[in-house]
Amino acid sequence: MSLLTVDNLQTEFTTRDGVLRAVQGVSFELNRGEVLGLVGESGSGKSVTGFSIMGLVDPPGRVAGGSVKFDGRELVGQSEDQLRRLRGKRIAMIFQDPMMTLNPVLSVATQMIETVLAHDNVSKAVARERAIDALGRVGIASPESRLAQYPHQFSGGMRQRVAIAIALLHRPDLIIADEPTTALDVTVQGQILYEMQTLVREVGSALIWITHDLAVIAGLADRVAVMYAGRIVEEGPVEQVLDAPRHPYTRGLLDSVPANNAALDGLKGGRLRQIPGMTPSLLKLGPGCAFRERCDRVIAGCEVMPPLAAAAGARRLRCVNPVPAPVAA
Repeated sequence: MSLLTVDNLQTEFTTRDGVLRAVQGVSFELNRGEVLGLVGESGSGKSVTGFSIMGLVDPPGRVAGGSVKFDGRELVGQSEDQLRRLRGKRIAMIFQDPMMTLNPVLSVATQMIETVLAHDNVSKAVARERAIDALGRVGIASPESRLAQYPHQFSGGMRQRVAIAIALLHRPDLIIADEPTTALDVTVQGQILYEMQTLVREVGSALIWITHDLAVIAGLADRVAVMYAGRIVEEGPVEQVLDAPRHPYTRGLLDSVPANNAALDGLKGGRLRQIPGMTPSLLKLGPGCAFRERCDRVIAGCEVMPPLAAAAGARRLRCVNPVPAPVAA
């Protein structure tokens, strides 16, 4: 049985201009020890999907439909008390902004020790040692002395490392990471990614890594799901999707990476390839494929939204005129 099963998840926000459907029919499964990369442009619904799984969508937003089952247990409709028992202990989320995790008026020691004691019946001394170990694992020097400090005494990157350390305290079964290394330098980013891979390998934690950085996904994830306008448009093994994208949007994302442009154009200083147009407003989506106004493969059939259907090579695809599969040599 899969650790996490998301089925037809729908999340919407009521605004003065109408209902904004941020997540529309998202479905996927995640096994223990597996890493799923969730990628797409800003506004594609990646972060809202993560918040919906955690039960952290606040009014005027709501999960309007679908199912989220964690270890066989339905999370949609659970009370806040029931969800709180899972959060931090078995399910953890690492936010893009560390101050969504950290309380500015409490010392790091207080916050980390209380996090341990909230779920585990251990002494404060044991909880303190676990906090020191967690800080050391995310690359904070002199973790024992830094434990006594407050969030404002840390740089932005250091605060993010503290937030990541808090998420790892209980070695949770599921971690949802919402672009947590965006503010970190490359060296620290590599260290955090290594720690995440170690946790997945040794403990069997499942990881959803939400990002727009395809290079990170290429080195971290087992599978990748590409989102556009609230829907998954392509999903499958990371090497298949990134090496041979079939959806025009996935191909557009990869073509816009500078390294790929240099390789494709054969010259330095060439113009970057880019996806024309803008992401459509989620308040004004028509009945057809949301990408059709920006797509160079649009046909008459694109006026009807296609399902996310099984395709060759263990991938799923939402497109009636996909990029041709590469011909085997």
